[in-house]
Amino acid sequence: MSITGGCQCGAVRFSAERLGASSICHCRMCQKATGGFFGPYVDAHGLVWTTRPPAYFRSSETVQRGFCDACGTPLSFESKGSIGVMIGALDAPAQAAPTTQLIFPDKLAFVDNLGDLPEWKSEAGQSAGDGFAAVASRQHPDD
Repeated sequence: MSITGGCQCGAVRFSAERLGASSICHCRMCQKATGGFFGPYVDAHGLVWTTRPPAYFRSSETVQRGFCDACGTPLSFESKGSIGVMIGALDAPAQAAPTTQLIFPDKLAFVDNLGDLPEWKSEAGQSAGDGFAAVASRQHPDD
């Protein structure tokens, strides 16, 4: 199985020999680092940056987070010799369905009910997929 991924613009790409544990983290630091409700990560064993390495931000005394300095995509969580990559940065994110979650007091209460939200529709009744089908993506394609 080929495990590859990278940032939105394609400037930073990676490959891994295999994936390990996958999880979502609800701490405030992960919320801020991803701009999302939680941080979705999977351990990447044998990770190699295949284009160029990411830029880094040291978010604590034990963690550095990799990101693309060209497009801003969050890419990695590195701590104590281990590295996790953002599940959404994988070219095939379905390979890394989260199996655990790290619960912190910062967990947002509405996260557990996200699957119950109604599908968005435009004023004309179009779904997001139909409404944005003609939008040309400038994103690097998944390999």
